[in-house]
Amino acid sequence: MLLTLVDQIEELLPQTQCTKCGYPACRPYAEAIANGNASYNQCPPGGQEGVARLALLLGKPAIPLDISHGHERVRPVAMIEEAYCIGCTLCIQACPVDAIVGAAKQMHTVLPELCTGCDLCVAPCPVDCISMIDVASGKTGWEAWSQQQANQARNQFHSRQQRLEREKSENDERLLAKAVEKLRAVSAEIALTEGEIHEKQRKKAIISAAIERARLKKLESENTKF
Repeated sequence: MLLTLVDQIEELLPQTQCTKCGYPACRPYAEAIANGNASYNQCPPGGQEGVARLALLLGKPAIPLDISHGHERVRPVAMIEEAYCIGCTLCIQACPVDAIVGAAKQMHTVLPELCTGCDLCVAPCPVDCISMIDVASGKTGWEAWSQQQANQARNQFHSRQQRLEREKSENDERLLAKAVEKLRAVSAEIALTEGEIHEKQRKKAIISAAIERARLKKLESENTKF
């Protein structure tokens, strides 16, 4: 299959999904580079080698990494100090590749083989129990991150996106079912109320008719006397 320019650019990104480039994920950044809305030197995890790779593909000079998006650094992974974890799940919600496991009000833990070192779990933690530790022995950029790891991270990211979409769809279906059930209940209540009103009107009409008959009968009786 022939790859588009966006596909080729994305292949050269480390797939950490860290958002440091200014975009919500690696694919949107690749699209922005392809359409000229972003420069090819905004990815700190890819480092200077990443800039050089993109420059070669695009036929442009290998410019310096734009450090306003972050410095090239030693590749880290997240570590949770489990003794202090309160099980709030905020880090799980923040992780773009589902590298953190745990349940509400239970201890969480990081799966280091899946962690991309994106840092996105650190800020949401209300008890500061997440730290980033060096796992690359001082290596940075693509020297510390293989294409196989990048491919795995992208697959994990896509799997998470699909899971979130599925969960949203299932939740929407549950809410719709509840709304339909509530509507049916309200409709039944309205129908019952309308039935009660109709029954009261019917009884009122019967009573009114009976009163009218009695009045006419009384008039007839009085007229007979004369």
